[in-house]
Amino acid sequence: MCGIVGYTGPQSAFTPIVEGLRRLEYRGYDSAGIALGTNNSLFVEKRAGKLANLEAALPANLPTVHSGIGHTRWATHGGPTDRNAHPHLDNEGKLAVIHNGIIENYVQLRAELEKRGHKFKSETDSESVVHLLSDARKENNGDLAAAMRSVCKQIKGSFTLLAIHADAPATIVGARRNSPLVVGVGQGENFLASDVAAFIAHTKIALELGQDEVVEITPGSVVVTDLSGQ
Repeated sequence: MCGIVGYTGPQSAFTPIVEGLRRLEYRGYDSAGIALGTNNSLFVEKRAGKLANLEAALPANLPTVHSGIGHTRWATHGGPTDRNAHPHLDNEGKLAVIHNGIIENYVQLRAELEKRGHKFKSETDSESVVHLLSDARKENNGDLAAAMRSVCKQIKGSFTLLAIHADAPATIVGARRNSPLVVGVGQGENFLASDVAAFIAHTKIALELGQDEVVEITPGSVVVTDLSGQ
């Protein structure tokens, strides 16, 4: 069980993300991490231990950004270390993914990805997803939602996934199977979380994502599709 938060909108993303993680810390004390979308790059920080360890590691001159994702981890595959903490990045460092759940076929996926030249930095099952998503995004001309639909068809197990890419940081894509994901709909801002408690201070309008559905949020839109794109 892990806690997941995503935000895109006019606020400094750090505030609703860290507030949300604090409300979701009951879902995982092993590590915490964030990925914030800046111009053509991601600011990423993650630390083993409680959320306070992450907050202490953040620089005083943290960039003001308006979108990002955050995670608190309860370790399953891979011990509670900095490198096993989420978010996980692709080899270009431009795509970040956070995950709650278990990827049952990760050993096979990792072997295939390593044959294709992907370099892994963690011991987790979750990292296989970011590498799959990186390839799928390129195959879908940069369409992250289409890439997520493709990846969900390849992975087995239970998952909530959130992803953000530096080339379009205002867009956050999520997906779920046998694991909770809720959309918070605000005024010119939108949220994703594993529990409504994460964003209840900002909006009381919530939409629960259905099984095997993918959601794409921007500050002004929420688009939900099934794995066929409908």
